[in-house]
Amino acid sequence: MMNIFAEIRKKVIDELAAMASEGELPKGLNFQNVSLEPPRDAAHGDMATNAALVLSKRSGRPPREIATVLAKRLSVDPRIKQLNVAGPGFINMRLSEKMLHEVLVCALNMGNAYGRSAMGADRRVNVEFVSANPTGPLHVGHTRGAVFGDSLANLLEYSGFDVTREYYINDGGAQVDTLARSLYQRYLETFGRNAIFDENGYPGDYLVPVAEKLRDRYGDAFLDQPEEMWLSPLRDFATDSIMDSIRRDLEELGISMDVYFSEKSLYGTGRIEEAIAEMDKKGLVYEGVLDPPKGKLPEDWEARKQTLFKSTLHGDDVDRPVKKSDGSWTYFAPDIAYHYDKAKRGFDMLIDIFGADHAGYVKRMKAAVSGLSDGKVMLDIKLIELVRLFKEGRPVKMSKRSGTFVTLREVVDEVGPDVTRFVMLTRRNDAVLDFDFDKVLEQSRENPVFYVQYAHARIKSVLRNAKKSGIDVSDNSLLEADVSKLSHEMQRSLAKKLAEWPRIVELASKTFEPHRIALYLNELSAGLHSLWNLGNDDAGMRFIDKSDHDSTLAKIALARACAIVISSGLGILGVNPADEMR
Repeated sequence: MMNIFAEIRKKVIDELAAMASEGELPKGLNFQNVSLEPPRDAAHGDMATNAALVLSKRSGRPPREIATVLAKRLSVDPRIKQLNVAGPGFINMRLSEKMLHEVLVCALNMGNAYGRSAMGADRRVNVEFVSANPTGPLHVGHTRGAVFGDSLANLLEYSGFDVTREYYINDGGAQVDTLARSLYQRYLETFGRNAIFDENGYPGDYLVPVAEKLRDRYGDAFLDQPEEMWLSPLRDFATDSIMDSIRRDLEELGISMDVYFSEKSLYGTGRIEEAIAEMDKKGLVYEGVLDPPKGKLPEDWEARKQTLFKSTLHGDDVDRPVKKSDGSWTYFAPDIAYHYDKAKRGFDMLIDIFGADHAGYVKRMKAAVSGLSDGKVMLDIKLIELVRLFKEGRPVKMSKRSGTFVTLREVVDEVGPDVTRFVMLTRRNDAVLDFDFDKVLEQSRENPVFYVQYAHARIKSVLRNAKKSGIDVSDNSLLEADVSKLSHEMQRSLAKKLAEWPRIVELASKTFEPHRIALYLNELSAGLHSLWNLGNDDAGMRFIDKSDHDSTLAKIALARACAIVISSGLGILGVNPADEMR
């Protein structure tokens, strides 16, 4: 047994199919939207199905009528202890104790493989994330995208996908020329000159050590020289130095990219031309004039013929320019070429992690991939909302080192990588996240990573103390435990939560939502802590009861199964499970 929810859902579908073959339902019904999930109120049971409501309209029968017949057919399944039809036609089910006991045995027997699946079937997935301009250190917004992308990659690997982590280096635009000019000003400072930054320059202190390294390597070779002499080497020196710093910052978070792809490599190599030619071959490119933008027209706007991509044929709102009237490429053109390159590399699915400020770019990018791959390669784009930092109840806005923002390194130095990663995943990616430095360092339930790590540490302490008492707590020994001794409702509730783990992994993988793992771990840990606290008032509920060896072994088996799942879940999030709390 691996995924009890999937197995019972299959039973529901099989019975519906039998009802159709026996004339109790019309033939040819689609069962795709039939779900099986925990009810919102745990008092209603362990799982519930919406089958009768989904099929009522197409079958022409009242939902409660369908539910009553289906419930009767399901009632003979020995895995189901109790059923009842509720509300407009939901079927609530309570699992047999034997079924929940088998969940524990399965978790102990499979270890860290419990919850893993072959859902991905080794399909190749490219997850592109961070991809920050190489013009400065990663800031806290990049941190959230980095954690999300890496955890999503971990999650997909856990579910059987072949994942490539990729960083797209935006080193082909005008911003890297601006960076080189800013570095030159810092370089002049090393010779005692005054730095004069452009209005759009990069005045942050992070370029000071880069300028010092530049002087160490080249001395005064660029001093008082015209821009055309130093712009190119300083551009390369600056981007290489900052990318080295970005790699080190990512390593601090436990993130290692498989591929770093340079935008610059697309220019002057024919790769952009190749991608646009492929679009042209498919009839997706034409010369035309864009409609004026809605609202007030910019003063410099004029109708002019450009090379346009028929993105509206693939779900976009308007067609998009790929080449300007002066013959130069738009910003969109290299992005098309880059995604064309990814598609040619044989990926079955592409996932891009963008900042929320790029929401307007989603439809055109999806249209480009759809057009270039004839709809064969799926592109999903996940948007990352802002992070709001607080300390001592006040917003944190400035950083001396960067000049304008709080850096990834500053956050990690303050709270550590485990806290940083877990907290960044406590909300949906498309919701604004509040990161309170004071709360995330508290050793309390208010600190979600402490709460989960503490649960794991408590279990480890139980295992250590049991060993000291001469109890064999190896997994082989625990597999022999009489788990029928677990009769308390809190113990049953914890076993039921463990049964949900494979379902949560599958759901999070399908929706590309790793925050579901963090929320689940918090709920599982809450159950473990509640059971622990119960032992403070009732000695018989303590995990180790020297007067009852069989009951002790069963309770330790339950705790050990929780530790297995917590460890696996934290592994997906890139967080270390704690063996003890200091």
